[in-house]
Amino acid sequence: MSDSKLRVLSGIRASGKLHIGNYYGAIKGMLELQQDDAYETFYMVADAHGITTPYEIEKIKAEKLDVILDYLAAGLDPEKSTVFIQSMVPAHYELSYFFSSVITVARMQHLPTFKEKVKQYPENATMALLNYPVLMAADILIYHASRVPVGQDQEPHLEVAREISRKFNALYGTNFPEPTVFRTKGSYVPSLTGEGKMSKSVEGSYISLRDDLETIKSVLAKVPTDSGKGEILPESGSVANLLTFVDLFMGEQAYKHYADLYTGAGIRYSDLKAELAGAIFAELQPFQQKRAELVANPTYVNKVIVEGAAKATEVANATVDDVRSRIGMGYTF
Repeated sequence: MSDSKLRVLSGIRASGKLHIGNYYGAIKGMLELQQDDAYETFYMVADAHGITTPYEIEKIKAEKLDVILDYLAAGLDPEKSTVFIQSMVPAHYELSYFFSSVITVARMQHLPTFKEKVKQYPENATMALLNYPVLMAADILIYHASRVPVGQDQEPHLEVAREISRKFNALYGTNFPEPTVFRTKGSYVPSLTGEGKMSKSVEGSYISLRDDLETIKSVLAKVPTDSGKGEILPESGSVANLLTFVDLFMGEQAYKHYADLYTGAGIRYSDLKAELAGAIFAELQPFQQKRAELVANPTYVNKVIVEGAAKATEVANATVDDVRSRIGMGYTF
């Protein structure tokens, strides 16, 4: 790494099709940083995080390849970024174990994401789930990454990474940075259901990057609406979220047009949804065309995966070798 460059790490779990929330919440930030010469970028498929909740072996195998294809189709460039699969770099696990020695069980149990997942999977409150933020800290700090393009819901996990960084630096003289979020417009993309953020695990809440126009229209048609008219714009709920998507995909002028209609003559939601569906599909078409080309060229995709793992491993192993020495592990002859 050049002394003048800052490192960036981000990743997406291998669990289902990526959606427009993933694109705006993470991938768009990845692309911006990739184009900035001030940064050295590492982007992974977080398949090890995918086993913290119940999963199917064959499904996760297919899904990690899908994320690689989505990354490349969205514009991540292996010549500019290290694109890799998390589980192909075992040093992440070793550093995660070392990091777990400086963070308490109580701290992990109080994280809102852990509590939510325990409610969702009460029979699967595993140590892997509890340690999720520690592994995330290892993912980031193993590359000495200082910027992380993720959605705002991940901020509690980044705070854990910062705590671990401070404690490790104080105890062992390491020089880990305290990572911060890199946010883009739309870093938090709401669910189409009107509650919470867009999620692959909630049917009807998302639009996949691979959806065709008719599927997008069908999803939007099911979004609950009101009469289309009121004295003030709603600040939450499905109508507010629809207007957020108008802003993201159609721009400020279109948003203002529909906002004025809402407080004036009234919105015809059939018109809004049709126009919005067309705008979303138009933005997704280049991605979908590029992805089809990549699917037809598996030799190139496999080359990207193997070379990315090799580049990431070289950097990660150097970090773990240094940590191992500092904390008294291993043996020097």
